[in-house]
Amino acid sequence: MHSAPKMDQEIHWKHESSDWVGKILYAKKGFLAYLPLLVAGLILLIAALIESFVPMNDISRYECYATVFWHGTQVFGLLPADQCQFMYQFIQYHTFPIEYPPLTLAIFSLPLLVPHLSYAIKFAVEMALAAALIYWLLLRFGPRGSPAIFALYLLIGAGGTAFSRFDLIPAGLTLLSLIWAEKKHWALAYISLAFGTMVKVYPALLFPFVFIAEQLNNPAFYFPDAPVTIRTFPRNVWQSLRGLHHWTYKNLLVGLGVMVIITGLFGWWDFKNAVLSSLASFYFRSFQAESTGSVIEWVISLFGLPIYWIRDLNSLNLMGPLTVGISRGLSIVMITGYISILAMMWQKKMDAVQASIATLLILLSASKVFSPQYLIWLIPLLAYSGARHGKWWILWGGISLLTLIIYPGYYALTLNMTDLPGYPGFMLFIALRDGLFVLLTVAYLINGWGLRQREPLPSSE
Repeated sequence: MHSAPKMDQEIHWKHESSDWVGKILYAKKGFLAYLPLLVAGLILLIAALIESFVPMNDISRYECYATVFWHGTQVFGLLPADQCQFMYQFIQYHTFPIEYPPLTLAIFSLPLLVPHLSYAIKFAVEMALAAALIYWLLLRFGPRGSPAIFALYLLIGAGGTAFSRFDLIPAGLTLLSLIWAEKKHWALAYISLAFGTMVKVYPALLFPFVFIAEQLNNPAFYFPDAPVTIRTFPRNVWQSLRGLHHWTYKNLLVGLGVMVIITGLFGWWDFKNAVLSSLASFYFRSFQAESTGSVIEWVISLFGLPIYWIRDLNSLNLMGPLTVGISRGLSIVMITGYISILAMMWQKKMDAVQASIATLLILLSASKVFSPQYLIWLIPLLAYSGARHGKWWILWGGISLLTLIIYPGYYALTLNMTDLPGYPGFMLFIALRDGLFVLLTVAYLINGWGLRQREPLPSSE
């Protein structure tokens, strides 16, 4: 007898609760607009502080790099004796990060300017500010709901790394560059990309996409009107190259000039330690445990191939007799994929944002290293493109959750990384995550399930 009013009350409550969710997701100003950031930021700060108690964590390495650069051998009186044992020299003003570009010292040194508080707290706050700036950019220039998507993706995909690594800096600079490009502020777009490259290298791959986007308004740059086939491809390429001397280069040269000048200054100061060391460390390293190459070699090892696990550059790496061959094969895949993305953008099948996402997907699928924090490179771009419909929740949500199981999940079980391959399911979860990531990459390249569809941006006003 009383069931109908009760049912109406439940429907009203559900409608009211969903209305509140919508208000939070789509708010553009006021407290509600920043509520997702505040919730996610608090959780990520706590996660970063918990990780700071783990011996030899990444934040402690950043502190070593900054302290040794500014103070040299005095570091032994400023930090615990064993904190910087991974470093091989302690020369003031000449000791640069081993695996990172030299400009990262600016990021690592900022927390040193604030006295008393622990370095981990100060670094986590620095990354929280970077996340807040990205959030504000999405709130100001991104599609409806993109800031909340950014906060949620950051929470589920980088819960253990967002505020304890510095990847939010290059990710934010990459997003800023693409926003400038879509606003047609070309010089600023290239400069932002240059600074992103000087702290993490990977944004260098995106320069051609900004350049092609800039040429869209240049009548001297030929874009094919009809679909390009194998037969017509050479003719269309030649048609584009004929206008080479009429293309717009000024803004590109400004960005490259900034990068050359700053890198040149570091090179003049100490070319070997500031420039060569980070490039050499990546070129000569073996497969990091979570990379696709590592999974391929691990699967083959199940049939008797000998493999070896080592700890190097604060990561777990795999070595085996097929490492070089698999690495070369993946390099061919990466180069082929990159050229195909350039061709698709040239044919106007992708814009600069879509081409950047596709490039980062194929880079992480085929790179020697796939550290858990690398998901951060994609998260702001996915939010900006409006990647939030059902297929994205299944694919990216699955990748994110599997990454959390791997790190910090498995890594929290032992202080000795080389023990991890012996834990049941460790490599299986990595294989599942990498397989899902490769599936997402292929689907995005062919626009399967409409994954490349973008949400409309707010008006210029």
